[in-house]
Amino acid sequence: MTTRSGFVALIGTTNAGKSTLLNRMVGAKVSIVTHKVQTTRARIRGIAIEGAAQVVFVDTPGLFRPRRRLDRAMVAAAWGGAADADVIVLLVEAHRGVTEEVAQIVERLSEIAGGRQVALAINKIDRVRPEALLGLAEDLNARFPFAETFMISALKGSGVDRLRGWLADALPEGPWLYPEDQIADLPLRMIAAETTREKLTLRLHQELPYELTVETENWEERKDGSVRIDQVIYVKRDGHKGIVLGHRGETIKAVSRAAREEIAEFLGRKVHLFLQVKLRPNWLEEAERYSEMGLDFKDGA
Repeated sequence: MTTRSGFVALIGTTNAGKSTLLNRMVGAKVSIVTHKVQTTRARIRGIAIEGAAQVVFVDTPGLFRPRRRLDRAMVAAAWGGAADADVIVLLVEAHRGVTEEVAQIVERLSEIAGGRQVALAINKIDRVRPEALLGLAEDLNARFPFAETFMISALKGSGVDRLRGWLADALPEGPWLYPEDQIADLPLRMIAAETTREKLTLRLHQELPYELTVETENWEERKDGSVRIDQVIYVKRDGHKGIVLGHRGETIKAVSRAAREEIAEFLGRKVHLFLQVKLRPNWLEEAERYSEMGLDFKDGA
């Protein structure tokens, strides 16, 4: 039997549904999902099997106009993920249509694609009428020669199977790149840290989620099969520590409980999670923090 394998980059603006689609394709949660924009920071790989093909999805940070070093490093990671992939999928939100940011991404696709197939996936199709979808598809295909157009709902799953099947056929022939039972190419330490960051992002409001980062400092396998995980939440301002902790520590307890339950479910075993909050005013300018996030510090220059 001929096997196929390769990388599929999911690109688009922030909140286009890339992480939701990745998790749907893989059948497990490997990328964090929140209602806030710019949640995904690193390139996260999720692995799906479709027939004789192994499809390695790369969930990239959203493409947006960068303002800070972290923003620039995230955007560079997104375009880098597209440039390294065998196939590219551009996700566009049906109800938002061709925004200025979408138009800029489509324009740059000509430079990045380099002869590779690029598919268009119009997401969140349940939010608009069918005639609006057709008009949007025509507009986007007039701007760039997409190999195929898909109407999907990453959240509800409609159209996703057809997209996955097409991608499997579009990949080059070759041996599988990962063991059959592996669903993510990401260290467990980072998955655990990202899970905690998701819970913080969902719990906290305004700009604070973008001012903090989470790192797994210690991972201890215990004799009873459980694991002890120690994590540090770095914040930029002293006042943020109190917000993260909450009144009588209620916020940090709720975050810890939610993160622990999800990490335990992902690992399939008991987890002991311990969180600390530390002040680190310049973490956004430290190369080590970027390495922990899977980003290149130099890209933010």
